[in-house]
Amino acid sequence: MKKLFIKICRLFGYEIIDQNNFVSPTLNKELNEDLSIINKNSIILPLGKVNITKKVTSVLIILRMNTNIEIWDQNKRRLFELPKIEYSKRSIISLIKSIKFCKKKYPDIKIKTIIIDDNSDKKNLSEIENIIDGEQIEIISLDYSKYQSKIKNQKNNSTFANLASLMQSFEIGKKIGEDLIFFVEDDYLHFEPMLEEMISSYERIASQVNKDIFMCPTDYPYLYMNNQKTNILIGNKRHWRTVDKTLCTFLTTKNLINKYWDNFYNNCLDRYDPFEKYINEIYKKEICISPIKSLSLHLTNINSSYGLSPFIDYKKLWEENKIND
Repeated sequence: MKKLFIKICRLFGYEIIDQNNFVSPTLNKELNEDLSIINKNSIILPLGKVNITKKVTSVLIILRMNTNIEIWDQNKRRLFELPKIEYSKRSIISLIKSIKFCKKKYPDIKIKTIIIDDNSDKKNLSEIENIIDGEQIEIISLDYSKYQSKIKNQKNNSTFANLASLMQSFEIGKKIGEDLIFFVEDDYLHFEPMLEEMISSYERIASQVNKDIFMCPTDYPYLYMNNQKTNILIGNKRHWRTVDKTLCTFLTTKNLINKYWDNFYNNCLDRYDPFEKYINEIYKKEICISPIKSLSLHLTNINSSYGLSPFIDYKKLWEENKIND
């Protein structure tokens, strides 16, 4: 009778929980295992099941890289006070680890990665090429000439280059992006489960609210500096909070890029204050969330409110992503 009951429950899409033995007979899993099935349903105890309507089959990652400038627009040193190339290398190493972790978990999801390089010298570029050797990662050079007539004249070349690389990344995302597009900068260290958690949490939360959303992988400290109200949501394996500001590292969909293309484009035409002025305007209309605690660490100056996320072992994550000699 028990086996028949389990079969009937499976037939009608119900899940059974045996709290005595801490198992789910219908899923053939213990309850401390991952009960969710990508592109089908998200199951979180004790909140039950969410049927996935916002399915993810592909992710385009666009990383903007500058291996020379220490901190753009600031005369400060980063945490650990090393040359910028060291941050670019460790950032890419951590991203590759996260991609591999995600591919192992979700082998059917296509992941394409493009690096937009801002004028790296031959030595730095060679070091990056050695890191990505054998990986499905393409490096393209920033096309300065394409944007000289579009972007307002800036006081220094680094500001222009930053705006140009941002515009080029948005254009690539709009042109060849499919389901999810992840814009990321080369001064972020990522925890290994970052991409897997972003994808699975996107599916769950976007399906619950029945609309495409924005996601930021970093729990920025500056978002705790005022008394702003926020909503707490349950993702795949952690909490997420609604936010109304991000920097230029975030994930979204091609549909939202097309819908708010004027915002994306206008944000690249000049150096605004804040830099992400037109991007942040989108969050007045659309949902944007960030994780608690952080999935990625922004390696800026230790005193920067835009940088180090709370309750992270920075040194451990830094050491885990060094190049082994």
